[in-house]
Amino acid sequence: MARNKKARVSDDEEIEDQPQKTLYQVLGLEKTASQQEIKKAYYKLALRLHPDKNPGDEEAKEKFQQLQKVISILGDEEKRAIYDETGCIDDDDLAGDVQNLHEFFRTMYKKVTEADIEEFEANYRGSDSEKNDLVELYKKCKGNMTRLFCSMLCSDAKLDSHRFKDILDEAIAAGELKATKAYQKWAKEVSEIKPPTSPLRRRAKSNKQPETDLYAVIAQRRNERKGQFDSMFSSLVSKYGGGDMPEPSEEEFEAAQKKLEKGRSSKKSKQSKGNVMVVSFCGCTLAFFLMFNSNVTGLKQPFYL
Repeated sequence: MARNKKARVSDDEEIEDQPQKTLYQVLGLEKTASQQEIKKAYYKLALRLHPDKNPGDEEAKEKFQQLQKVISILGDEEKRAIYDETGCIDDDDLAGDVQNLHEFFRTMYKKVTEADIEEFEANYRGSDSEKNDLVELYKKCKGNMTRLFCSMLCSDAKLDSHRFKDILDEAIAAGELKATKAYQKWAKEVSEIKPPTSPLRRRAKSNKQPETDLYAVIAQRRNERKGQFDSMFSSLVSKYGGGDMPEPSEEEFEAAQKKLEKGRSSKKSKQSKGNVMVVSFCGCTLAFFLMFNSNVTGLKQPFYL
């Protein structure tokens, strides 16, 4: 009996000693996560919890609402900075449910794939569900569109601003919403920007290779060109240059030097001429000056520059 009581006490102490889960842990992220990573994790969970996916499931609806609160903090740079500094959550209900949220979401991560997100996004964008969520978030954010985009599922300010403006303007004209100063300022800025040609297009993944792969391709092509050039150059040397040129003797060198000095001092000295062979290869132009004037150089074979 005493042993069982002691065991229960130990279990209670162990639970109390466990650190409180953070909002980042609720999303399965580190504190250093980027906004893109935060949104991606949020989408994965929202995909499973969205009311349209769980009709009549009150627990899923409640968790979805709590998830909205999590993203409203971590998705807002100012609120996130305050949370990172203080660890405080300006929502008593959410603060008490962080631990439960963490445990609840842990069972859902492995069920969601990239294909699931892409399929959900394709069906969600432009749907009535998106319109309803947009209207509700507008009310919650009081027309602050910067905060709205932080919480709005599958949204992209560059693609959706004009589309969202049309939806909200229609709701305002119908009396469903009230135009706030923040919204009017944002709407004016959006009106001055050219709208995208295909606002409902799915955001295509980048097909660009990583920089390291690009560098490898460039290096490979450079080596191929170098090998081709070396082969071409060797062929030219064997064809036009003959064998290795013998070094001139001292007598030949002195004779050549005297002739050069004599040529410089003479006003009527003939200018040495050479034949030029230009070879274009792989975008590079190579000029080989073949100087055959043995009267000037004193050499019996052509001299290559």
